[in-house]
Parts: sequence; C-alpha cells; structure tokens
Amino acid sequence: MSGSSSSGLGGAGQLLGQQLGESSNSSTSGHRQTPAKHRSPLDDGGIGDDDDDDDPVAQHARAQTLLSSDPLEGELRNSISFKRKQRPASGLAIPRFLSSPLSSSRQVSPSPRTSAAGAGMQAHDLGLGAPRSGGSRSISPAPNRSSNVGGKDGGPSDWYVEGPGRRVGYDDMTAIDWIFEYTKERQRLSVLRSSATGLLGQLQQLLDASQVWWVLIGTGLAVGVLAASIDVASDWLGDLKMGYCRSGQGGGKFYLNKAFCCWGLEEWSQCQDWTPWSAALHVGSKSGAFLVQYIFFVLYSILFAACASILVQTYAIYAKHSGIPEIKTVLGGFVIRRFMGTWTLVIKSLGLCLAVASGLWLGKEGPLVHVACCCANVLMKPFDTLSKNEARKREVLSAAAASGISVAFGSPIGGVLFSLEQLSYYFPDKTMWQSFVCAMVAAVTLQAFNPFRTGKLVLYQVTYSSGWHGFEMVPFLILGITGGLYGGLFIRLNMKIAEWRKSTWLSKSPVVEVVLVALITALINYPNVFMRAQSSELVYSLFAECSAVPDDQFGLCKTSGGGVAGTVLQLLAAAVLGFFLASITFGLEIPAGIILPSMAIGALYGRALGVVVEAWQRAHPAAIFFAGCEPDKACVTPGTYAIIGAASALSGVTRLTVSIVVITFELTGALTYVLPIMIAVMVSKWVGDGLGRRGIYESWIHHKEYPFLDNRDEAVSVPDVPAAQLMTRIEDLVVLTATGHTIETLLELLATQPHRGFPVIADTRDALLLGYISRTELAYALDAAMSPPRSLPRETETFLAHQALADPRTTLDLRPWVDQTPLTLSGRSSLQLTVGLFQKLGLRYVLFCERGLLQGLLTKKDVWYVLNGRAEDEAGPRSGGDGDGDVRAGRGGVLREEGTGEERGLLGDNDGSESPQSGR
Repeated sequence: MSGSSSSGLGGAGQLLGQQLGESSNSSTSGHRQTPAKHRSPLDDGGIGDDDDDDDPVAQHARAQTLLSSDPLEGELRNSISFKRKQRPASGLAIPRFLSSPLSSSRQVSPSPRTSAAGAGMQAHDLGLGAPRSGGSRSISPAPNRSSNVGGKDGGPSDWYVEGPGRRVGYDDMTAIDWIFEYTKERQRLSVLRSSATGLLGQLQQLLDASQVWWVLIGTGLAVGVLAASIDVASDWLGDLKMGYCRSGQGGGKFYLNKAFCCWGLEEWSQCQDWTPWSAALHVGSKSGAFLVQYIFFVLYSILFAACASILVQTYAIYAKHSGIPEIKTVLGGFVIRRFMGTWTLVIKSLGLCLAVASGLWLGKEGPLVHVACCCANVLMKPFDTLSKNEARKREVLSAAAASGISVAFGSPIGGVLFSLEQLSYYFPDKTMWQSFVCAMVAAVTLQAFNPFRTGKLVLYQVTYSSGWHGFEMVPFLILGITGGLYGGLFIRLNMKIAEWRKSTWLSKSPVVEVVLVALITALINYPNVFMRAQSSELVYSLFAECSAVPDDQFGLCKTSGGGVAGTVLQLLAAAVLGFFLASITFGLEIPAGIILPSMAIGALYGRALGVVVEAWQRAHPAAIFFAGCEPDKACVTPGTYAIIGAASALSGVTRLTVSIVVITFELTGALTYVLPIMIAVMVSKWVGDGLGRRGIYESWIHHKEYPFLDNRDEAVSVPDVPAAQLMTRIEDLVVLTATGHTIETLLELLATQPHRGFPVIADTRDALLLGYISRTELAYALDAAMSPPRSLPRETETFLAHQALADPRTTLDLRPWVDQTPLTLSGRSSLQLTVGLFQKLGLRYVLFCERGLLQGLLTKKDVWYVLNGRAEDEAGPRSGGDGDGDVRAGRGGVLREEGTGEERGLLGDNDGSESPQSGR
C-alpha cells in the first residue's frame, strides 16, 4: 500500500502502524509495506471480525483498545487536532508559504514516537478504524502530511506545507503563475486587515491602497513630459534635414524648428530667418539648389537612423520595434527581463526622436505605449507590494499603456479602450478606472506643456464645419474595403520580409540594414512632395479642410482644371511607395511604430478618392446623386475621406474597432462623422479577417514565438481531440521520486536536464502524484542548504514527501518548495477544456492523472504550438522518447509529437529553436 501522499482522516489511521509494527530502518522510504508478520494489537485482541466493518461503535471500540495499549499515550499533554491554531495578529505578518526560504531547515526535529502517538489520538478522536485485509492486518506507513511537533503553528500538525509552495521569483522568458500571485495578494491583504487596529491601522491601510494611485499619477506626469519632449525634439531634427533657423540680430535661434522660427507668418515664403542648406552654401541655380537639398536630406536621414540603431544595439536591445507585441505578451503572464528597465526607457525615448526625424516610414505612437509602461515599471520599484507581485504589476502596466495612446493621439478615452481591446489580458473594472486616471493625467500634462503652441495635443488634430451626404456612403464603403485589403496585404508582406531577414546576413548586421533602408527611403522620399514631409505634418495636411489651410504647401487645394489628375496620381504613388517602405521598415532594430504610417497611407488614398468625388460633383452638380448638396457651400470635403481612409487602414492592420472609432472621433471632434467611420472600420475588419485572422501585433507575437494565449480566441480553432493525445506521457518525462535523492544527484539532474520543472511522484512503480517542483525553486533550495548557516554536504539525503523518522539536522526537506496542489485533469478530458483553462486561468502547466497516478503533462507552450499549428521539426527529441504519436489536427496543423521534450514547455533554453530575445 502506498504511503506517498495522503490527506484527511484516512491519513491519521495509517499512522498507527508506525508505532506498533513498522521497522525504523526505512525511515526515509517513500513507498513501503509492513511485513505480514508484523501484526497490530488489534489482530491479537480478537476485534477483527469482518462483520462489524461498517459499525461505528465497533470502530470506536477498536480505536479505544489500541489507545489503551499504547505505552506512549501518557506522553501527550495536549489534545491534537487538524484545526489550525490561531496566533495573535501581527501587523508585519506574512503569508506562511512566503516565509523565509530557510525557515524549514530550522524546525525542531519531530520525535517519531510522539508523532505516532499523536496520530493515534487523532484516530481515537475521530473514531477511525484500522483497515483490514482478510484475517491479518497490514497497516501502511505514515502518510506524507502528518503531525510534526515543532511545526509552524507550534502544534503537531505539519500540513502547512501543503499548498502551492514557496517561490523565489521567475526566470527570464518564463510564464508567471496567476493563481499563486493573486493568492499571495489576498493573503497579504488579509494580514493587513487583521492587524489594522485603531487609527494607525486605518492609516496603514490607506497608505497601502494609495500606492497604486501614486504610481499611476507619476506615470501620467512622466509620460506627458516625455511625449512633449519627443514631439519638440523630433520636429526640430526633422526640419534640420531641410535647413536651420538663422541666429543673430533680428533672427531666431538655431534650436527652433521651422514652425517656431517662422511663427506668426501666414506663408513660408515670407520667412526670412529659416535658411535652407542651399542658401547657406550660396548655391544660386535651381538645379544646384535641388541637388544640395537632396544630398543634405539623404545624409541627415542616414545619420539619424544609424544613431538610433547604434543606441539600441549598444545600450538597450529591447528598445527596438514598437514594443506592443512584447507588452501584450507580458500582460498575458510572461516574464521578459530588462524589457521595461531604466536603460530601455532612456534609449527608447532618445532613439524615437532620431528614428522619427530620419524620415523612415514609422511612427512614435506605438512606441509611446512602451515608454509609458517603462515609466510605470520604474516608478513601481520602491513599492514592494506592486513590484514583487507579478499580477498586480500587470494591472498597473495595463493602466499605464492607456496613457501612451492618450498622449500619442490626444485621446484619453481612446487610450483606455485601446488598452482594453488590444493589450490587456486581464482587465477588471478597477483597472479601467485606473487606466482612465492615468490617461487623463498624461493628457493634462501634455496640454500644459503645449508643445505645438496651438493648444492641440497632437499636430494633426482637425475640425470640420460641414457634414456628409447620403451618396458619400458608397465611397466610404470603398475606403473600408481598401483598408481591409491594405491591412491583409501589409501583414503578409511584412511577415515575409521578416522571415527573409532572419535567413540572410542582415540579421547579423542590423545597423547596416538600417543604414541601407534609410538610404533607399531618403532617395525615394525627397522627389515626392508628400513623402518628403514629416508624417505628422503630412497627415495634418491631408485631414484639414482647404478653408482652414492658409498656406497650401502640398497643393492639395489647387485641384481645379487639369490639376486633379496630377494630384491624384501623386497621392496614389505616395500611398503605394509608402506601403512597401513601411513593410520593410517595420521590423528594423530601431524604435518604430506602424500606427502613424498606416494612418498616412490610408489618408493618402482616402484624400485621392475625396479629390475625385469632389471633382465629379463640380463637373456634374445637377446629377441626381448630388441633389442634396447646397449650391453656395462645398458639397464634398476631401479631408473627411482622408480621415475615414486612415481609420480603415489602421483597422485593417491592427484589427481594432471600437478604440479606433473613438480615437478618430477625439481627433476630429466631429460627432456627425462617427457613423461613416464606424461603417468603414467595420467593413475593413471584415475584409481583413477574411485575409487572415491575426493583426499585425499578433502576427509578430507568432513570429517571435512568444507563448501568448489570447483568452478572447474562439474555441473553434482548437482540435477536437482528447488531451491525452497531446500531452507528454510520463514515460517521456523527467520526474522526481519522493525519496532516494541526495543534493549531489539533484544538482547533476539540474545540470543535465534543461526542463523548467519536474513532477514529483511517490515511486516509479505506481507513479502516485505528490506535486510539482519548479527548477528555480529546486536550485534555490539546494544552494541555500549548502550555504551557511546549514552548510550541508553534497551527500546529504533529500526527500520531497513527509518522512517521520528523518532528522532535519542531517537531511534536507524540500516539501516547502513543492507545489502540492497543482491543477490536474483526467487524460480523457477534451483539449478544448484544457485550452480553456490555460486561457482563462493563465496556467503554466497542467498535470494529467487517473485515480491519483500521473499520466502526463501539458505546458503553456505546448498549447501555443497546438493552436498556432507550428510543427516541432526543429525541436530535439526528449530523452526516453520513442518518437511515436504524431497527432495531426484538421486544417493541416501538426499538434505535437508526444516523444518530444519538456523544453517545449515553459520555454526551455535548449529547445532547438531561437529564443524570443534573439529577435524572433
């Protein structure tokens, strides 16, 4: 009969055999049976008739008989029960399973005799009868979780070790345990409330509750300041490619951009202080001036892009890209060290100024979300209740992400909805309120700095004075379809380029790649007047009404006569070229977003369609379509087509809906255009989903192989197969038995096996599941045991289940580090149920058992590979695997090969695939 793991009342009865008949030679054995010749006093007492097995009176009599013959009964002074003793509340108390890692090694050594006697008293109090088999009685040894004098509670019960186990933190590139983190937080709050007595206790609770608000308000202030600084710096550097502001008597200052240098003038031609590089070099000819401006434009573009890439490669590799795929993965329960550190914040902000000024087809809106999360992460560090709880930390990061979009578009409500719709994995009501406060503070701070001196939060905020007509619904639908097509094609092309980039020498020379792309982009941008300008200036000019533009530098309002065709062709050419350049640029190792380039491309083809419709209406004002137009007012506003095209393009790329509509509405302030925008966004998403179910950020998560399981995914993509066909079977797992190990053998196991954790079983014969121990906790416990003050030798015996006769001074008890309550399922459970648990509960692993016996294991990354249909050809086989059991799901996806190793689970380092940190 197994004695590996037992709980409840049956375990107390099993302890009786230890004091009466079992040999003390097997004190550390996790699986043994009492020999048949060792008979208990009950057998000799004649109370062994099978007829009274179910008689509670007889059971009580048997227990009384045993206790009366127990020579150790008199040693017990206090009654023993399983009820946990209550200690006086302490304001600084901590949860029991979060106590000092070395506390278990300092426990008083339990007396085997006292433990057995205590168990006998429990059997007496509960009226438990000893189990019998035939005419002789063979009683099993003590269970793993029995009495332990000198335990945590000062009483004989040592069941405090049952639970999720202690934790020492998470390794880089590992998943967090959501259930453990929230349990830890509930216990902390419970202790805090129980110790809150009087005015001082109430003040302590108030200070604890206010910590998150101080962090969020500080984050909003910091994000507002950084956004204003990035706007001013990027505008000045961008204008520096074309010229500079001349200093001197009556002139401006060199640190002013073109807009501030010519402040107050209606036309650029009237500005005398702004000096182009051709004028500075005294080049008189028109062709010579064009060539000089061209050269300076290209050189500055390359310089800015190269500096941004060098900063990223030298100081903070995680400052590259937009950061939104990684933030989404982190909020989903994944740990990426240094992704939101101080150096990342500094380099992301500086690199963003340089990258935007280089003229590459990228934007700062997406990276501002990363900047906001970095600010929140840095400000959380002084508050241990936030920074040391991964679940609470993610709630704060969800709120901080809203402030990034708030300052990027001047849209606080849109930022909250963006965080809810795109980023957050877990978004309760309190997080929405926190997001709103953080976004509001950031917007107010940016408004106070007023970086553009126009009262606008962003440069391309516009207003419209006219409405729309019924006949325009057809062009709006065309824009929605075009936006969906653009999004689907852009994602496919961008992913193809990303895959190609990995297989070439460019992946090993990212700075060279950035320089080449910057050179090509600058050579293409300058000849086209629309592509030459900064993206924010271009978007503003495309959005604006002609009546609100005093100086039409792009010629968008000069569309009478033969100018229509030229303007339309130039707009479409800029949109097509921008499409290809943005596809190449998004993925370079510099700070780069895709939101503003998508809006610019959508605004370009939207404005082109608006110009065509406007010219058509002017040419045929009496047509039946235009019957609703007023004769003395402009019937068609091309700027509205631009903003609807921008919204449709952004929706096609990101697959967002509600947040884009709200952001667009807050940009324009035109309530009358909400309905056309909603229709265009809806059509765009439908068309985009028809070309591919993933948005651009989900595609990059898939490309980098981050184990992100979206809890909003539909279950139709999960294969309808039992989980047993997907799990890694016990024959292919590396497991730990309850006994039979030393510190040296466990260290050798950690050195030779790359797995992130190990199931714990009673023995290899029946594989009774006792729990699960993580690699991190096991390594920490072994290191702590070999360090002072214990300094145990490497030959020290270890055990992971209760051993009543073990001397804690000469052995190592690893039970406090074992998760003895892992989530288990039957192997016959459906894969859909299993995937649902991973998605909804944020699990790291699930163990499959049948009547307590371990059958297999399924990890978070296993599920990720199943859902994404990714074959595991590049993964090395697990030791002991037979390679059989290749299961294929419908739609051509290989689910997994059952003989492969757990390195696929919890992101082992030696899984044969490139790690996410390397840029995949």
